[in-house]
Amino acid sequence: MKREHSLVKPYYGTGVDLPYWQFTGSTIVTPNYVRLTPDLQSKRGTIWNSVPISSRKWEMQIQFKVHGKGNKDLFGDGLAVWYVKDRLQDGPVFGSRDFFSGLSIILDTYSNHNGPHNHQHPYISAMINNGTVHYDHDRDGTHTQLAGCEAKFRNLNHDTHIAIRYENDVLTVSTDIENKAAWKECFKVQGVQLPTGYYIGASATTGDLSDNHDLISLRFFELDLPDDKEEDRSNIIPSAKYFEEPREHIEDPKPSTSGIKIFLYVLFGLIFLVVLAVVGIMFYQKRTERNRKRFY
Repeated sequence: MKREHSLVKPYYGTGVDLPYWQFTGSTIVTPNYVRLTPDLQSKRGTIWNSVPISSRKWEMQIQFKVHGKGNKDLFGDGLAVWYVKDRLQDGPVFGSRDFFSGLSIILDTYSNHNGPHNHQHPYISAMINNGTVHYDHDRDGTHTQLAGCEAKFRNLNHDTHIAIRYENDVLTVSTDIENKAAWKECFKVQGVQLPTGYYIGASATTGDLSDNHDLISLRFFELDLPDDKEEDRSNIIPSAKYFEEPREHIEDPKPSTSGIKIFLYVLFGLIFLVVLAVVGIMFYQKRTERNRKRFY
């Protein structure tokens, strides 16, 4: 484990400084966890490692906890783990910037998509960006993801973990959320190219719905071997061989008017016509009565 890239208890060094890490927004550090957001609306928090990654092959193992008072679908929004060029830049993508350069692993707990998905939430997905692609939050990033899997990691009474492994241009994401102390592959993507010299971090956000998003630990491991051939990867552009081209943002069709609504419209229309008729009759009768009085 590389200490300068890892976040484990006890978090604090001397005084109140957090060695090798900086945090922004609503993030608070406690003796037992780093809370990126509390279970409150409209919060955003991040934490970033201050030392760039020099290894070409690596693995992150993260223990986290997402929990809150919301039940059914009343919770959100989620968190993300980052390997990116620019750090400490807050933004709309789960608390960090859009149009990023690098890798994002997104743990999305709430479906913003108005239409049907082919998966349920919570959902874990990966996105590679070279700084030119927009993360479409309204579509939960499904148009630009590399791969993903469903993962019911919220409000569990046992530890939840995710592993992100990058080796030989293969990105593998695995989870340990079933209390079995064993990794289960979420997805594997080949042909992924990432430069060295980027930074790792994590972020989370809440909107109208909320959750506690906690980091308990982040352990970083270098997988490079001493006899590996040296290759300068500091200047390559993040890319994926099987990257799906972004599709055009198409608005969901407006829902057709239901039968109940049509019935209510007709009913109110008839009531309105009846009221008009009654008022008209009353007005006619009063006018007729006045005309009769004139002739007496």
